[in-house]
Amino acid sequence: MNLRGLLLCVCIAFLLMSCQSSEPEVRWALVIHGGAGGIDRDRMTPEVQNAYHQALASALAAGEEVLRAGGPALDAVTEAIQVMEDSPLFNAGRGAVFTHEGRNELDASIMVGSGLDAGAVAGVTTVKNPILAARAVMERSPHVMLSGQGADQFASEQGLETVTPDYFYTERRWKDLQQVLQGGSEVAEISENGDWKFGTVGAVALDLDGNLVAGTSTGGMTNKRWGRIGDSPVIGAGTYAANDACAVSATGHGEYFIRRTVARDICARVEFLGEDLKTAAAQVVGEQLVAMGGSGGIIAVNRAGDMVMEFNSKGMFRGSVNSAQAAQTAMFKD
Repeated sequence: MNLRGLLLCVCIAFLLMSCQSSEPEVRWALVIHGGAGGIDRDRMTPEVQNAYHQALASALAAGEEVLRAGGPALDAVTEAIQVMEDSPLFNAGRGAVFTHEGRNELDASIMVGSGLDAGAVAGVTTVKNPILAARAVMERSPHVMLSGQGADQFASEQGLETVTPDYFYTERRWKDLQQVLQGGSEVAEISENGDWKFGTVGAVALDLDGNLVAGTSTGGMTNKRWGRIGDSPVIGAGTYAANDACAVSATGHGEYFIRRTVARDICARVEFLGEDLKTAAAQVVGEQLVAMGGSGGIIAVNRAGDMVMEFNSKGMFRGSVNSAQAAQTAMFKD
């Protein structure tokens, strides 16, 4: 090869390398959701839409601050979820729906992908931020899930902030329950306020160390009875994280998500079938759940920083941000 040919090859190689590196590497990422049910553009005023966008943006900002500073995904997930638990807009924490007996019973779970450690609480009534109780179960107990009075007692013993049950009272959620009770139905229909069974909040994150974490928190289903527990605190159904696959948080009709083991199924398809994250999520949420009659959605992220927000309902409150992309929030399909 003459000198001219050699120079041409070097130039071509340089151009190819430049094209391949044109997209910045994603070093950290955060995806959140605030529920996937009853989101109807025609029934949400611009003011209400703006309130949700602002709340989602605040949650993203809280998690982003942790990741941008090099903090762990575990902290980013808990920080983001706490913001949504403290908002009356979402069916989690402060904005939890009411049970048939007029109580607020909250569930949450969290999982770390590096060692498959996990923690969950179900049916708590006095813990201000259930996601912190779930984390405490993971970090400070030999168990994975605690429920009811025992979970409340454990949280109190760990020094977590507790509140009286009236802290969770919101007029909007109370009216939802009364509407259902007056209608005589066993469970609520999707109302103007909208998230009788799909209201959940969650977050998934990738940090600078390459670790994945997923967390989910919910107030459950309006008019739920007999201590009903949905998918949110169930590891593998509503929450799952494994560094060699992905991190997933789900929101939807929990009974279907439990039976389909949605979160674990998506990660298993990535791990064992070699599917990309988007394909795996679309297959489970868009095909398998739909075939069963289940509605809802998921958020997910993998170690490459690929972010997925897949749902089969009219909409899903959601947002994302990463080291190469500014924060974005959305709620409708478009």
